[in-house]
Amino acid sequence: MQWYLAKITYRIICGDGNHAAQFDEQLRLILAEDTLHAFQKARHLGEKEEDNFLNAREKPVHWKFIDVSELHQLDKLIDGAEMYSKIREEDDADIYIRIVHLKAKHLLENSTRETLHLN
Repeated sequence: MQWYLAKITYRIICGDGNHAAQFDEQLRLILAEDTLHAFQKARHLGEKEEDNFLNAREKPVHWKFIDVSELHQLDKLIDGAEMYSKIREEDDADIYIRIVHLKAKHLLENSTRETLHLN
């Protein structure tokens, strides 16, 4: 059995869909015999996790599975191994950097709180 990293993509449609197209790209670990089985397993997972629900405004939301767009065999799970990389272009670098710092601060605060709570 081998570990694979699969990118599963969903389209998010709110209400009548009259909004900017939204997509959720999820990275999932898949354990399978070979690449074909990993691909099939990732697809099955994507289809199984499609969802329909009402949002806070009572509007329908549909998460529609698009497909598995990437599949990478992980030869070794080693500390610090790069799992995924995506180059983004942003209109405002300062805002993007500020958001990254805020997310990091939030992660640090939550992990510190969890660690203190467990000890």
